[in-house]
Amino acid sequence: MARVIAVTNQKGGVGKTTTCVNLAASLAATKRRVLLVDMDPQGNATMGSGVDKNALERSGYDVLTKKADISEVVVQVETAGFDLLGANGDLTAAEVELMNEIGREHRLRLAVNSVRERYDYILIDCPPSLSLLTVNALSASDSVLIPMQCEYYALEGLAALMNTVQQIQETVNPNLEIEGILRTMYDPRNSLTLDVSGQLNEYFGDKVYRAVVPRNVRLAEAPSYGLPALKYDRASKGAIAYLALAGEMVRRHGTSKTSAAVAV
Repeated sequence: MARVIAVTNQKGGVGKTTTCVNLAASLAATKRRVLLVDMDPQGNATMGSGVDKNALERSGYDVLTKKADISEVVVQVETAGFDLLGANGDLTAAEVELMNEIGREHRLRLAVNSVRERYDYILIDCPPSLSLLTVNALSASDSVLIPMQCEYYALEGLAALMNTVQQIQETVNPNLEIEGILRTMYDPRNSLTLDVSGQLNEYFGDKVYRAVVPRNVRLAEAPSYGLPALKYDRASKGAIAYLALAGEMVRRHGTSKTSAAVAV
């Protein structure tokens, strides 16, 4: 049964969507069955996976509003190796339509639970704000993966996110836990990076991934081609970093496959 992981940070520009797309591709490359769920109306994870958000006949909107079953909406992204529940601006309308619905915060959970047996990992890309869409994502998840830059303001954003996680635990999902902290745009030459990194290790311990994602031009270029970095330039530092993250995640969960060879 799939482990469901929400990738979120209420602070924008930390590499949240980049992490979703590239981690999904990297897990798929280790022969894991992966579903990427785009819960951000901007649809960046959808576009970054090579799917035109404007051409979607059905999206996460249809799933949340029960106009379609999730299995009818999910598409296979052959170039990236994973399945995708796409998103576009229609998701904003879903928030409005669900405003007065009973159990509105559990719509995504119900949908995801119906396909959990088909996957090893389900990754959810959340909006960079605490909205009904984010609450749905956190309600549906087993854990939260937090990408963050090693800078002062990022620590403030992390504190706010931890409060949000606590509120979700107390209200809609008592089993939600922290999956891990991923340091992104990492520059070891910067003393502030090392200071913040040290604070994270002191406070969160082994929840901080050993893998770090450096600033990388190829990683930034890949979305414009609708490809994960692994498919755009497998030798780039960004692609290698996310493969390392996928390997670390798989080892932590102790999941095994007959073949863990990277298929690129």
